[in-house]
Amino acid sequence: MNYETRLDVTHGIPAGEDADMDQRAAKKRKWIVAGVLVLAVIAAAVMLTRGGEPEPFTGAEASIPSVTVIVPRQGTYAGVINATGTLAARREMPVGVVGEGGRVVSVPVEPGQWVRAGQVLAVIDRSVQSQQAASATAQIAVAQADADLAQANLDRALQLVDRGFISRADVDRLTATRDAAVARVRVAQAQAGERQARNAQLNIVAPAAGLLLTREVEPGQVVGAGSGVLFSIARGGEMELLAQIGEAELGSIPVGATGQVTPAGSDQSFTCQVWQKSPVINQQTRQGTARCAMSYNAALRPGGFATIALAGGTMVATRLPESAVMNDDQGSYVYVVGEGNKVERRAVELGMISDEGIVISSGLSGNERVVARAGGFLTVGEEVKPVVQGAGQGSGQ
Repeated sequence: MNYETRLDVTHGIPAGEDADMDQRAAKKRKWIVAGVLVLAVIAAAVMLTRGGEPEPFTGAEASIPSVTVIVPRQGTYAGVINATGTLAARREMPVGVVGEGGRVVSVPVEPGQWVRAGQVLAVIDRSVQSQQAASATAQIAVAQADADLAQANLDRALQLVDRGFISRADVDRLTATRDAAVARVRVAQAQAGERQARNAQLNIVAPAAGLLLTREVEPGQVVGAGSGVLFSIARGGEMELLAQIGEAELGSIPVGATGQVTPAGSDQSFTCQVWQKSPVINQQTRQGTARCAMSYNAALRPGGFATIALAGGTMVATRLPESAVMNDDQGSYVYVVGEGNKVERRAVELGMISDEGIVISSGLSGNERVVARAGGFLTVGEEVKPVVQGAGQGSGQ
């Protein structure tokens, strides 16, 4: 029996398999076309993002680092100066032993109490001194009796002198005796007054009204002139902040400037006023003290830490982010991109510091291209490719 098999003369492939191969070829062409379309879309997106096809860099251009620069410009800034300091009594009065001292009998006050002028803070035993005062008073009586007797003798002598029974010399002697007796009365009176004054100084009293801050004495303790400070009083309860401020900023703060004080650990703020600036600058810290007065409040405790925001007027200057300012042994400086895109070092003086940046009080005109960050990786004279970040850094507030 003869079977006839049909063959594709051209390809030598059976006719039944020809259709399957055509389908696989068509599917492959579709995948190729789809891939080409995806690559074309990606290329178009890249060109739109970059604004065109970038020119390829040569080997020298590719080695030049790109840096971000800003042109800060000048602006008018509110003079807000942030500082820290220690709370203290504006007028702290130390109180110690004024008299001869002795054994403390009682201490009727406690720290935190308000005291009035002349109030007794500590009572000193005066049993011995009381007897001395009584003795001094008795001496007055003795001296007065002698003076009365001397006066009576003189009076009798004066009646007899005209009759010739008493000579003028006797009268002079009796007169001197009378005068001496009267003088002894005055001496006794002065001694008694001194004893009374000493006794009055035995008790320790408040020299002025105010808030009692400390108490360093207890009943039974023996105190004297060398006992030191036994009490301290904030006169009138007035407080102040001893704000430590840099010498450049201290000069821009006028006496009478107001600020807001926030004690550590508190969310309360208190208004204060600068009433005195230190005439001396600390040589180690290059800071001075601004004394800011405040009224009494229970949240203000002498010796505590606090922050302050002071109004220091306005100024026209440039401002940079903290990342642009660097420091070394020679002081504060920034890097600017000068002619030929070369890096230059520029010394600057720093002004007020805030969350928005650092005000540059001198050293910049505001038109320079200042390296915004990573300046520590550059060297002076190095060529860079500046990329301008923007000119909005110098807007005033």
